[in-house]
Amino acid sequence: MKTAVTEMFGIGIPVFAFSHCRDVVVATSKAGGMGVLGAAWMTPEHLEQELKWIDEHIDGKPYGVDMIFTSAASDISGGKSPRKILPRGHVEYINALMTEDGVPELPQEDVDGWYEEYAANLSFTQDESDALFEVAMRHPIKFLVSALGVPPSHVVERARRAGIRVGALVGSSRQAEKQADAGMDVIIAQGTEGGGHTGSVASMVLWPEVVDRVAPIPVLAAGGVGNGRQMAAALALGAEGVWCGTIWLGTVESELNPDMRDVLYAAKSTDAVITYGYTGKPCRAIRSKYTEAWAADDAPKPLGVPYQSILSGEPFRRAERSHRKDWMTYASGQVVGQVNEPKTVKQVIFDMLTEYADAMERMETLLQD
Repeated sequence: MKTAVTEMFGIGIPVFAFSHCRDVVVATSKAGGMGVLGAAWMTPEHLEQELKWIDEHIDGKPYGVDMIFTSAASDISGGKSPRKILPRGHVEYINALMTEDGVPELPQEDVDGWYEEYAANLSFTQDESDALFEVAMRHPIKFLVSALGVPPSHVVERARRAGIRVGALVGSSRQAEKQADAGMDVIIAQGTEGGGHTGSVASMVLWPEVVDRVAPIPVLAAGGVGNGRQMAAALALGAEGVWCGTIWLGTVESELNPDMRDVLYAAKSTDAVITYGYTGKPCRAIRSKYTEAWAADDAPKPLGVPYQSILSGEPFRRAERSHRKDWMTYASGQVVGQVNEPKTVKQVIFDMLTEYADAMERMETLLQD
């Protein structure tokens, strides 16, 4: 296939795989697309380990890194225990619900250790983003993506000098214009169907709107893309490629544990709901007792970034330790209803391209006399 982004990155197919799993990144790039590693939950030391492994296994194929550049996060450094900076009422609310439902509590030493470890990855201040950026720049990445926020000018300029293309995710045409003005090479337009942090505009409306607003900057379509027909629709609406996340969660290479895989395979499209309980911002994730707890009328107002994410760590670990699938959740888009069994990344891409070709052939028959 030949589009603006396949030419830009020297890849064979315009499929970009966002994943927190290095194996998915490598498998996608080797299959002809481009893997993009989500680094938002990592320390600089962890990112260095992951990128070193990718470099050793990707056979020189291009790949990218996805980071967060936001001014909305709070600095949680200062010596206090992460749990002690959280409002007591919020901690007690969710933990009491889990206890009442028979979910075993964690030993206190595990609680303390978990908060320290989890919170270390979640500050998202500019200094920490810069530290992650420095790590990424020591590796042969070809694409730097901002998952949240406009990248600072010094980041864009330095990446450009190193021959690295810069992109950003947006959920509205207004955000797209801001990112275009900041000098992005690629805009990723994510409709509300997408997993994780997402906006309120549906993909069918958002994609062509952003394409028209930022032309000639190429646009990747995200949110609701998991098969070839959806890919064909995205390209028909003016996108130069697709950005997929949820579809890789069910793959053999995915980072999900067996219990979370079971939850994923059982989920329907309607189970991917917007919740503020995950991070404090609108985030689409799989419905569970955890997401329902924060949607209840008597629930305390979710905390801001990064405090709600820190708060979620203990309940998530409790559910995982006790194998309580009804309390488990994971950021996921509405295409989760298409993820029903384990496949390799290569098989997912093969199926996507085969269905894309069938869809294009069907469209051609509709144009015949």
